Amino acid sequence: MGNALSNALQAFPPKSKFSTDQIPDLSGQVIIVYMASRSKDKADTAIQELKAQTDGKEAIFLELDLGNLASVRKAAEDKETELHVLVNNAGVMWPPVDHLTSDGYDLQFGTNVLGHFFFTKLLIPALVAGAGASQDQHSRIVNVSSSASYLETLHWNTFKDSAERKKMSPNALYCQSKFGNVVVAREFAKRYADKGIVSTSLNPGNIETDLLRYVSPLKRRLLNLLLYPASQGALTQLWAGTMPETLDYNGKFLIPWARVGRCRKEAYDDQIGERLWNWLEEQVKDR
Repeated sequence: MGNALSNALQAFPPKSKFSTDQIPDLSGQVIIVYMASRSKDKADTAIQELKAQTDGKEAIFLELDLGNLASVRKAAEDKETELHVLVNNAGVMWPPVDHLTSDGYDLQFGTNVLGHFFFTKLLIPALVAGAGASQDQHSRIVNVSSSASYLETLHWNTFKDSAERKKMSPNALYCQSKFGNVVVAREFAKRYADKGIVSTSLNPGNIETDLLRYVSPLKRRLLNLLLYPASQGALTQLWAGTMPETLDYNGKFLIPWARVGRCRKEAYDDQIGERLWNWLEEQVKDR
C-alpha cells in the first residue's frame, strides 16, 4: 500500500472496539497529562472543563514551552520521582516558514521533535522508577504523531534555518516532524525496553483542535467538515497508555481507532534512527 493511500485511508477508520469504559483502575499511577502548556489561562480553562466532566478530578498545570529548551528543562525538574505514563501530545502545525523556536530551530521540528525528545530524556529516571514500582513492571511513553508521517522523511539540513528549509512548504515541514516522532519513539523503545519502558507512536486521527490556528478561517471551516471531535482523538492515546495488551506493542505505530498499523518503511530504518538520535543528543547535551 502506498504512503499517500495509507494516509488517506486513516481519515475514515472503522468504529473503535475500545472504549474508555475498558480502562483498568489507574490508582497510584502518575501520568503526564499533568496539563503541560505554554498558556496558563488556556490550561486553567481546560482544567476546569475536565474537572466538570470527571466529577471533580483536577489536573495540575505545568508550564512548558517545547520551543524553548530552557523551559523544557525547568518543566522536567523537581517533579514526580516516579512516572508511569508520559503522553507527548503537544505540537504546532503549518506556521509560516520564517517561524523559528527561541533556540533557532524550525518551529515545527524544534517543537514537535526536539522539544519532546528533550522532555522525555529528562524524565527517563522517573519513568524507570515508575516501571520498577508498578505492578506490571512497565512504564509507557505515548508519542502522538499523525497520518502526515507517511508523506515525508527527514531532510537533514532543514532542522535549523537554511536555504533548503526555506524551499520547503509549511505542510512538508510538518509532515517531516511527524515522521520524526515515529523514528524517535522507536529509538526510545529500542534503548529502554530493558528498563521496563514501552514506547509507542500513533496517529490519533484527523481531529478538530487548535492545531489549525494558522489556517485561514474559510479553509478551517472546510477542513472541520472532515474532522472528528477531540474526544475521538484521545481514544488511541488512552488505549496506548492504559490497556494491558498495548504493553506488547513496544516500538509499534498505532492508528485510529485503537489499532496496530505500520508507518512508511523508512521509519524502521535503524541507520536513520541512529542518525536522528545522535543529532538530537548533540542539540541538548549542554542544555
